[in-house]
Amino acid sequence: MSWLFALCLAAGNAHAEIPVHQFTLRWQHSIEKIDWEEDYVVAGNWLFLESARVRGSGAGMEPPAGSYYSKGVWRYRPAPDMRWSQSLLLTRSEFARDYDICIQGRCRPMADWIPIASGNTTLTPCKVASNAGQSER
Repeated sequence: MSWLFALCLAAGNAHAEIPVHQFTLRWQHSIEKIDWEEDYVVAGNWLFLESARVRGSGAGMEPPAGSYYSKGVWRYRPAPDMRWSQSLLLTRSEFARDYDICIQGRCRPMADWIPIASGNTTLTPCKVASNAGQSER
């Protein structure tokens, strides 16, 4: 059996695998209602943050140094020491819009894979069998 890398989501007893090499993580600031997006690559045992965008600014939401503004969006590349992660820990709440996972331009709420009520959600790279389908829903 051959293996490929994928994105794994885990929260409490809930677990999902998304066989994807690239994805965008999108969320909305709970007070300012401004969208943030981060583009990731699953690179072996790591998640690599390629680029990021914020669709505005507000209190405590200043774009980082080196950002440039184009077509209503602040774009930037995170600092080198912030680009590689073995996992992402996301705090989710039923009182704020859920995170979205976007694959090839199609975005879906993370709740399609892992219920919000499951608590904090961890994203990690993982290996899945190449003949496995998308996670159960």
